Amino acid sequence: MSNINERLDKVRTLIQESDFLESKGLSNEVNIRIFCYEAKDEMTIRHFVNQVKADQTLNCHLIECNLYNTFLSICDDKRITKNIPRMEERKGKKFLLEQMHSIATETAFVEKIQYEPHKPGDVLLLTGVGEVFPFMRIHCLLEALQPHFSDIPILVLYPGTFDGHSVKLFNKLQPNDYYRAFNVI
Repeated sequence: MSNINERLDKVRTLIQESDFLESKGLSNEVNIRIFCYEAKDEMTIRHFVNQVKADQTLNCHLIECNLYNTFLSICDDKRITKNIPRMEERKGKKFLLEQMHSIATETAFVEKIQYEPHKPGDVLLLTGVGEVFPFMRIHCLLEALQPHFSDIPILVLYPGTFDGHSVKLFNKLQPNDYYRAFNVI
């Protein structure tokens, strides 16, 4: 397999192609693509995201959504961010995780991510997948996003593997079934 920089160059080309932007050739499937990478390449991925977001010559409009920042925004809206460390200390990790799952739901994420109107050439770029674990899992979020973003492509930068049937975060955790996406490069 080519190195991470060569693969990212191919992603830069892909996101500008009209077939990608118009969801052509997907047999009526939703246009969700997953770019898998090794966790050790996270800083390279972040640099790439910053570069493409600043590139005024792209033939697409990238809308980045960092899932960890979205999670923090949800917590801020509920006014619990400052209390999270104390809650974990007093009640434990299991209790904290249960509380976070009841607050930072798929619906809450979708509400934060959703924007209108979607325009031709928009690409929703999901980052921060590894950072938001275990509070949000990408297979659950993608299921929730599908009805709201069926008209524009979604590109997930995923620190793990996707075999066309399941995603495996960091290539170590229990795989979760998700079959509606396509692997990229």
